[in-house]
Amino acid sequence: MKVQPKKHLGQHFLKNEGIAQDIAQSLLRKTPYTKVLEIGAGMGVLTKYLLEDSRFETWVVEIDSESISYLQANYLSLSARLLEQDFLWMDLSKFSETPFAIIGNFPYNISSQILFKALENRDKVCEVVGMFQKEVAMRIASPPGSKEYGILSVLLQAYYNIEYLFTVGENEFIPPPKVKSGVIRLIRNNTISLPCDEVKFKLVVKTGFNQRRKTLRNALQSLVNDKLILSNEIYSKRAEQLSVTDFIWITNQLFPAVE
Repeated sequence: MKVQPKKHLGQHFLKNEGIAQDIAQSLLRKTPYTKVLEIGAGMGVLTKYLLEDSRFETWVVEIDSESISYLQANYLSLSARLLEQDFLWMDLSKFSETPFAIIGNFPYNISSQILFKALENRDKVCEVVGMFQKEVAMRIASPPGSKEYGILSVLLQAYYNIEYLFTVGENEFIPPPKVKSGVIRLIRNNTISLPCDEVKFKLVVKTGFNQRRKTLRNALQSLVNDKLILSNEIYSKRAEQLSVTDFIWITNQLFPAVE
């Protein structure tokens, strides 16, 4: 029995065992968690290497019923930890009371949503190792000043240390995607909460990047009543030139805390 990749689920099954092993071994366990949740296991090429690692307990969430049947038949030890549901609708607070890691060859069409869900649950999700479309992976891991640096970069880098690990070619998958893939690792940093209003922080970041060719003085005008606030030299820069710390400073300038 084999599982047929389904286009509507964005499935591209990794066939290179060496790459699967490299991905599994990329989990660093900086925070000593006991659970790993794999998203979208397909035919279990990555699952196999996760199950061999006795440092943690592997769980799988899979939306494809055909994959579920395959995994149940071929990975008997996994059956009690196989969840047939949509990860994006999972209540992660009920999944685990303690921190855990997320790993997977993520479907390109929901990869950003997976990371936003991890971000929302950052008190629990202490590490992520994932395969993304290469351009998305580079964007997430890019530092300030690079053309790839964007909204997702800033929001994730506020809470995670991010590293681009390696690139995977199109022909390592069945069926081959039309683009290269990139594997990245996110490790939770020590930031519990930002020293600013986090909702306003997101607003400032998104507004700045929505007109990324403009200077912040022009891009952020809609958020400001008094234009004198924008007189600082930092507003002559573009959003892609600013670090997380810079965006925190700007948020506090535009939306000072009320005593």
